[in-house]
Amino acid sequence: MKVLRCMDQWRELRSNMTSSVGFVPTMGALHEGHLSLLRASAEANAQTVLSIYVNATQFSDAQDFAKYPSTLEADLAKAKSAGVDVVLLPDFEQMYSDGFRFQLNENEFSNRLCGTDRLGHFTGVLTVVMKLLNLVRPNRAYFGLKDFQQYTLIKDMCETFFLATEIIGCPIVREADGLAMSSRNALLDVPARRLAGRLNTLLASAANDEQAVQSLQAADMSVAYVETVGSRRCAAVVIRSGDCAVRLIDNVAVSTSHLATELKGAVS
Repeated sequence: MKVLRCMDQWRELRSNMTSSVGFVPTMGALHEGHLSLLRASAEANAQTVLSIYVNATQFSDAQDFAKYPSTLEADLAKAKSAGVDVVLLPDFEQMYSDGFRFQLNENEFSNRLCGTDRLGHFTGVLTVVMKLLNLVRPNRAYFGLKDFQQYTLIKDMCETFFLATEIIGCPIVREADGLAMSSRNALLDVPARRLAGRLNTLLASAANDEQAVQSLQAADMSVAYVETVGSRRCAAVVIRSGDCAVRLIDNVAVSTSHLATELKGAVS
């Protein structure tokens, strides 16, 4: 497994690749969810590339950026076990030689859900993903469906700008109690982790979005949003963990009966 910090070295290596390339962009702190994406890529492609880059431009809160977990040594060991061929470790100067003068904005769906209270978040996400896709030039790129809004925006972006990369959404990987795996879970202390384990169940069992909000608030979670988009009920909550406020997102499939209840409520 090659580990490259210089992107010029990667470009030279990429120019000599003639077989299929799969790509998984991450911010590190790898967990089983990330590894499932890497294994899916390794099964379908001759070469699998992993990037680890904590993208400052998608953080509106400097403290949130500063406390993002970093576990590079463990990440590299996990990447190797998952069949990764190349790990890219770019720095800010390489990713943003323009000083973030050029930005990619989406003006509709990015303003909903996580976009309502994370100013500029998806501009940072879409900009860095576009840069990475142009840098790596993969045949396929893999994203977890836990970040449903992010996946949807990236897929739409690639179709809009005629990128050749196929965007593949992979199932959410969960802990035994249903909590979606996330790098942020490491920030939860024991009581907060116990509470977070109820998020998926409360979200899935509610008859409608309003009931889901009430159930989550009653469980002592601060609700940023609950909104059904298509067949998915999406939510973001904030849970206190010691002196920290940890934001978690999730989404669940909504049954036909639940959708009927939502529509009835909207009409009445």
